[in-house]
Amino acid sequence: MFVYSVKASQIKLAALVLAVVLAAGTLLYVSHREKPVNDDGGISLQASTAAERKAFLSQFGWEFDEEPKEVAEVLIPEEFDETYQNYNSVQQEQNMDLLALCGKRVKRWTYDIKNYPGYEKKPGMVQANILVYDGLVVGGDVCSLEPKGFLQGFSFPAGAGH
Repeated sequence: MFVYSVKASQIKLAALVLAVVLAAGTLLYVSHREKPVNDDGGISLQASTAAERKAFLSQFGWEFDEEPKEVAEVLIPEEFDETYQNYNSVQQEQNMDLLALCGKRVKRWTYDIKNYPGYEKKPGMVQANILVYDGLVVGGDVCSLEPKGFLQGFSFPAGAGH
């Protein structure tokens, strides 16, 4: 029979090592997740200035009125109801996540989109919403204002030329 005794300090050390390895693995995974790609190979989330917000939307191929239709402060709720959970699913699909911002105030910039396929002759019917926190885009969407409209991430619709 083999008996091996373990001191509490060895258990704590093993737990610490495991925690560090898991944290390092998580950081590696998050930093290498697939991101939408523009011409220079990356995506800019900078949104402190009007020019940066314009560059953000433009990198997805959107054409829009440069003056925002609305600028508003939005409080991300402490707990998500079903609507916020569904909205956050859209954010997660585009490698963003509002869960880290629960209880925080973000700024929402809303722009009229001019070149959404099928809506080019319906001005003001499609909008982009950019959620900005601390100068960076943290979420947002492109949506139609029709009663049974759509809501999607920032990527230009697949198969549509732009």
